[in-house]
Amino acid sequence: MDQAPSSENTRYAVMTGAIGGIAGCTAKTVVAPLDRVKILFQTHHVKYTPAGASIYREYGGHSMQLARIFPYAAVKFMTYEQLKRQLGRHFSDAHLRNFLAGSLCGVISVAVSYPLDMIRVRMAYITPDGRRQRQSVMQRRRTGFGLFNFFRGFPLSLMGIVPYGGVSFLMHEYFMELARTRRKVKELKNWAELTAGGLSGVFAQTASYPFELVRRKMQIAGAHDPNRRASAVTIAGDVWRKSGVRGFFVGLTIGYVKVVPMFAVSFFTYEKLKAIFDLE
Repeated sequence: MDQAPSSENTRYAVMTGAIGGIAGCTAKTVVAPLDRVKILFQTHHVKYTPAGASIYREYGGHSMQLARIFPYAAVKFMTYEQLKRQLGRHFSDAHLRNFLAGSLCGVISVAVSYPLDMIRVRMAYITPDGRRQRQSVMQRRRTGFGLFNFFRGFPLSLMGIVPYGGVSFLMHEYFMELARTRRKVKELKNWAELTAGGLSGVFAQTASYPFELVRRKMQIAGAHDPNRRASAVTIAGDVWRKSGVRGFFVGLTIGYVKVVPMFAVSFFTYEKLKAIFDLE
């Protein structure tokens, strides 16, 4: 008797994961050049000159980025939908439920994709003589700190993903519901859905940006010296001494430029595909 509901639940989980992965890849492709610029700006790579960069360079490491983002986005959306259902049985407050579900799905998805993210950041980073880090990055799986090297900054990443994941889903659900209530309609126009997604990205980015900046610096700390291990506390201290509080928000403006379209496209694509495949 439970076979039909179980089969339907499995289909729902698989489909939300698949369309979540597609939505994530679509959004990342749209903002790939801005993502690379942001990473280099965060790490103060002074040799980078956007005016002279080729299209190929702007998409440096993009294949690795897509290999990372599909499982990340798939796990994120699938897990969020499942957690939202389960937490709804224990929490009557929808806002708390959405924040907790978003935070937990963020932690799980980051754990799955973090090593690939580490490789992507190294590949996007260019040394002063212009050589890419691809070969060096892959070789460090067998040298230096081995597997640990691919999880540099992971605990800090988990600290940042709690506000990032929680706030993003919380604010997206909030703005979508607010728009439906204000306009007294069930289905929103495309511009309203895109706006809700973009605004959720602004709030999520602001809440988590200091953690992201320190994590990026930790990830590239060994780009020139494989034996260098810089802790989050050390890097945060350096940022504080050099620039104070403002130093933790270096690149936030371009972060917004990247995040707004990324969240807008990601949530918009996901919601549209859910409707197409009747997954409401």
